[in-house]
Amino acid sequence: MTLFPFAQDKEVPMARVVMLVHEEEGVFGASFPDFPGATTVADDLDTLYRKAAEMLAFHVGGMAEDGDAIPTLRTLSELQQDPVFREDGKGAMIGLVDVDLPGKAVRVNVSIEEGLLKRIDHAAAAAGESRSSFLARAARARLSTAA
Repeated sequence: MTLFPFAQDKEVPMARVVMLVHEEEGVFGASFPDFPGATTVADDLDTLYRKAAEMLAFHVGGMAEDGDAIPTLRTLSELQQDPVFREDGKGAMIGLVDVDLPGKAVRVNVSIEEGLLKRIDHAAAAAGESRSSFLARAARARLSTAA
């Protein structure tokens, strides 16, 4: 499975990503073998799955924005052949997370009130982001709360 399987109908690409879930003293932690360093924690599994999907989409989006190579996702069968996965997976539950993945960036032309645009640019600069990444992040945040 490739990470960006662009659909003919231009829908948002989805991927099913293998996740390792460890529990320690009532706290659940998630990690992703194909995305080292992408981790999150929660007090219950329902919250963990939601947070994991959001965090991974944000992580992959950041990688794409930074021009980092996006790894090819491995199937569970392929991961089970990996000695590192077998070691990391000891005592872990295996989960699968469906993640909305960022697609190819496209240029758009929008009209925004001048004062609002200045505020956006100021906030983006303060956050160390471009105008485009700031607006995309704000849109994702708004869309995630609307769902």
